Amino acid sequence: MTDFGTATTIGGRIQALRRARGMRTSKELADAIGGTMTVSIIENIELGRKSNLDVAQLLSIAMALQVPPSYVLAPMNRPDAPLDLPGLSPAFDGMTAIEFDSWLASLEDGAHSPTTLDGRTMRFELAALREWSVATAEIRRLTVMEELERAEGAGEYTRAASQRIEEARREADRLAAMLNAGGWTLPISEEREGKSA
Repeated sequence: MTDFGTATTIGGRIQALRRARGMRTSKELADAIGGTMTVSIIENIELGRKSNLDVAQLLSIAMALQVPPSYVLAPMNRPDAPLDLPGLSPAFDGMTAIEFDSWLASLEDGAHSPTTLDGRTMRFELAALREWSVATAEIRRLTVMEELERAEGAGEYTRAASQRIEEARREADRLAAMLNAGGWTLPISEEREGKSA
């Protein structure tokens, strides 16, 4: 059986991933996708008779296989291997699997560096957006924790949770303000808006 990380085609990686996920047949993958792709389309992709996937097909397959799209698109177990995707523009010439993953994920410190100011700005903004998302998730988690501690009468823990919530709000608001200045539309906490008004 081919290892999905070293297979040299999209179809080979999909077939190996499907088998690694315990799906013996293309029908099982089609069922996991939920009816948007037929068994014959999946079989044609796996056997190399259909080498071009549209974005919806790629994302549906990756989600059903529970892998990031990079695992379908590139030989990730050979990070220094060149991309093996057919039909790419010359801009991808010489790009390795790890550089491709870095570019696709827009990693700030990844193996691929944008060559234009706009590209660098976009990568920076996406990194800030990810940090903002983490901070807002932390606020939600800490708020639940604070409510539980308050209900149990754990005063010292409640104060600590309140302080951590305020720190997370400040960070989320700082990131939101920075991104909003760049044209994004992110909420800033009402308490902080009231203080600055």
